[in-house]
Amino acid sequence: MKQIKGTQYETGVIHGRLQILHNDHVKFLLAGKKLCNHLIVGITNPDPTLTKVHDSNPHRSMLIANPLTYYERYVMVRETLLEKGLELSEFSIVPFPINVPELLKYYVPMDVAFFLSIYDDWGRQKKKYLESLGLNVQVLWEVPLEKKGLSGSDIRESMLKGGQWEQFVPPIVAKLIKKWDVIKRLKNLSETKKL
Repeated sequence: MKQIKGTQYETGVIHGRLQILHNDHVKFLLAGKKLCNHLIVGITNPDPTLTKVHDSNPHRSMLIANPLTYYERYVMVRETLLEKGLELSEFSIVPFPINVPELLKYYVPMDVAFFLSIYDDWGRQKKKYLESLGLNVQVLWEVPLEKKGLSGSDIRESMLKGGQWEQFVPPIVAKLIKKWDVIKRLKNLSETKKL
């Protein structure tokens, strides 16, 4: 994908936990890219010290919901965007500690557009966090949770149960999941949770 003349923004920031990067995540990332020449992909919950429980979705902070490291998610995003035709010069990938919004200024420029999708109270909370910093927040879409489509939780659950999951992720992600033996990791985390 080459730079698009007439894009709305020079630079845009988009973010997500991306645990595990699936096809709807890719749709979201590419929708953001269409609006800017350079897309900064922020990976939330980059490490346990920057992962906080929030009442709107306490599940997001659990170990079983965060099986991949920041670096593994970085690789998944990079390889997927390259597979989709973007060039390395068109995007950056950075940690994005959304749970500690006052730290965002250390990771991303604050004078650019921040793209967001909203499905639930957590999405509305993130919008509040970003707006409280005086940022230019652009909601790409807001739909009810029941119309969200794919979720990382469902894919991880399917992996745990030996169900179908590969068709819901980009081909390169399926390869990486197998290479890193993520299903075994999920099973170990699931067993630890039961102790």
